[in-house]
Amino acid sequence: MGIPIRSLLVASLVLSSIALHVAAKTLDPYKVLGVDKNASQRDIKKAFHKLSLKYHPDKNKEKGAQQKFEEINNAHEILSDEEKRKNYDLYGDEKGNPGMGAGNFGSHDFTGGGPRTTYFSSGDGWQTMGGQGNSKTFSFSFGGNPGAGGGNPFGFDLGDVFSNMFAGGSMGGSQHGGFAGSGRPSARTSSQHTNPVTIQEVTMQTFNKEIADQGITWLLLFYTQQAKGQFVLESVLEDVARSLDGAVRAGKVNCDNEKALCKKNGVSVGKSARLFIYSYSTAEKGSLHEYSGDSDAKSLKTFCQEHLPRFSRRVDITQFNFPSSALPNLPEVLLLSTKKDTPAMWRAVSGMFHSRLIFYDAEDVSLPLLKRLGVKNVPALVGRTVNGEVQLLKDGISVKDLQSGIKELKTLLESFEKKNKKLASEQAKKPAKASEPKENKIPLLTASNFEETCGEKAPVCIIGVFKSNKAKEKLESILSEISQKTLIRGQSYNSGNAITYALLDGNKQSAFLSSFDKSGYKSSDKLLIAYKPRRGRFAVYKGEVSMEEAERFVVSVLNGDVQLSATGEKPVLR
Repeated sequence: MGIPIRSLLVASLVLSSIALHVAAKTLDPYKVLGVDKNASQRDIKKAFHKLSLKYHPDKNKEKGAQQKFEEINNAHEILSDEEKRKNYDLYGDEKGNPGMGAGNFGSHDFTGGGPRTTYFSSGDGWQTMGGQGNSKTFSFSFGGNPGAGGGNPFGFDLGDVFSNMFAGGSMGGSQHGGFAGSGRPSARTSSQHTNPVTIQEVTMQTFNKEIADQGITWLLLFYTQQAKGQFVLESVLEDVARSLDGAVRAGKVNCDNEKALCKKNGVSVGKSARLFIYSYSTAEKGSLHEYSGDSDAKSLKTFCQEHLPRFSRRVDITQFNFPSSALPNLPEVLLLSTKKDTPAMWRAVSGMFHSRLIFYDAEDVSLPLLKRLGVKNVPALVGRTVNGEVQLLKDGISVKDLQSGIKELKTLLESFEKKNKKLASEQAKKPAKASEPKENKIPLLTASNFEETCGEKAPVCIIGVFKSNKAKEKLESILSEISQKTLIRGQSYNSGNAITYALLDGNKQSAFLSSFDKSGYKSSDKLLIAYKPRRGRFAVYKGEVSMEEAERFVVSVLNGDVQLSATGEKPVLR
């Protein structure tokens, strides 16, 4: 029986395509893109864009352009994925299969008494939140489906993400800190995971009790029995939920059975199932955001990254002081890491605790401040209790993966929260002693704490301006004592309801002072400014600043007995 010509043509085309693909796979991806082996991701991407435009089949009709275009795409696929690139460098094959063309067989680390082989990969990826990480760390492997598409569907090794989550290290020393692991990661398919993730069936009761405004980020699949694409999305959803276990939970809603729940959330399922993330990325309350990208794990994980909570405020550690007048009166926590952006793990826990703690994070630099706190290794967690005590909660925090990392942070925060509840209870029971006023340190006004201290939340802000150490000490003593007194309508000044206090270095903030007076009060060694940020008005006391005069000035401002002037422009600290 003869073989139909059509079948022969199809077979020929298939074999030609395979031949092109195999040929592309055998080429050195570095040479194809014209970059060296130390090229950054930016250089690789730049070279890829240039060559792909040059050889794109729609623009280049020359013979061999199609093959060249496939070689370029294959090279970019390998070098843009840190796991594939590492495997190619080590074995000459992006899947990690040793071959004759193997490249580097790892680097040798001679620390700890003798040489040992380690496999390094870039800290670039999800945890940098849009930045490019340059630190190096040991490689781990967990989550995802490395067998799909020749590599981890996230586009990078999830182990690297969280082994370098905070880019830990000792102050002024190694950047590996407690995030160390060893050995080459082993590839695992989804069927080999030891911790299977179950996609929870979500009902109205489940939604109200476990999802709505609970601080947890959820991926939710809405479907009906007739809708298409449910099983494809469910497979991707399961893969992502497994990889991000601890930061993101997964559920599915059958709109045939839960019509009221789907209607409540404004979700109508037509011909295709729909996927949403319930997150807190832009507001105090959770809301649904629909995913409309490709049905692959890498794209969905990127979408999850973009919608992780953002309740932690990034601050400059060189100018940071815990605001003494933070509202509401909650414990405060500060994460120190070497990351240039808020770590993803910290963003996740900030959502879980956002109504119970105030979150900050900063890029660590080796400062005397850190040494005074006893911080020897980063990442480190520092807290400020409700009674104003600043303490080191833990340094050199070590995690092995996302789930254990979040569990460690939750344990630390819950313990700190419990301690603060006990302190608050003790303070409430203890009667205030007029003869033993508690210490109330007046914060130094900086760009990082201006909004909390003298922003629009503060009806009146009393600013003590100094230009010498002696003037600073005197103003701090006076304002600290006044802040604890009850002088008007039964209100305590330090209650946060009527007034806040701050100190300002007049030598460094002349531009700020010029907003109140063009001269910048150059002739005054110390003065008091009463600033009402909501109204943009102020009053100044330039006389001899004694306890009596300062107290009289504050009372007059609160009683409305002092005429206020409009600021020339909105005061801004730089």
